[in-house]
Amino acid sequence: MNRISLLLIVVLSATALLLTRTSMPGFSQEPGPQPKAFIDGTGPGWRTLGEGDFTNVNCYEDTWSWKDGMLICTGKPIGVMRTRQKFTNFELVLQWRHLRSAGNSGVFAWVPEEALTDLKPDSLPKYGIEVQALDHGFREQYEKNSGKKGEFFTTNGDIFAVGNSKLNPFPPLSPNGSRSFPRKNLSKGAGQWNHYYVRAINGEIRLWVNGEEVSGGNNADPRTGYLCMESEGSPIEFKGIRIRELP
Repeated sequence: MNRISLLLIVVLSATALLLTRTSMPGFSQEPGPQPKAFIDGTGPGWRTLGEGDFTNVNCYEDTWSWKDGMLICTGKPIGVMRTRQKFTNFELVLQWRHLRSAGNSGVFAWVPEEALTDLKPDSLPKYGIEVQALDHGFREQYEKNSGKKGEFFTTNGDIFAVGNSKLNPFPPLSPNGSRSFPRKNLSKGAGQWNHYYVRAINGEIRLWVNGEEVSGGNNADPRTGYLCMESEGSPIEFKGIRIRELP
């Protein structure tokens, strides 16, 4: 048998094996799951936002504390702390976890200075775009306390304009059209770390939860200002807060 004949036999055998496999039940030629676009805040231009980058606005002295690079919030009173610097176009990554069920918090983007001036404890800014961080137990608590259906929010990463701010939210939308609801339910429950990646460019803001894009909006007004961390009634921890400014 010459080399050409031997090579032909090998090729035909391999082809037959492939055809047999593709005809087997359960065998698919479709590509498998695609890798998530997980942005971890490393690479050129990224920097950490630490204790020296924030200042208290209307909380108690002990509402916010830092330990080993982790930001710890008691949740009382309702209020915010802000970055010392204003941002316009940026990428932000952070991890957060509620320490008990029904926790409520979030991150405000593009908060103007006038929205923070003379802000009293137990109040929140009336301008800015909120990227919400709710625990799954919040819906049950809300419905029990209010006697109403918790239909105007989700617990998986809503984005919405605060007060007199403006935003064109991406679908799916809340019943009144003011919030961008997440396309997927990816948030983890109390005690577990969640990863947020926020990209804000030219008045457009998008959120990735645990590696997948879920919500956003555009045509925001305002579209420059402070970043604010929210205290809203329950203890929460943040870590790995990093930012990269964009042109």
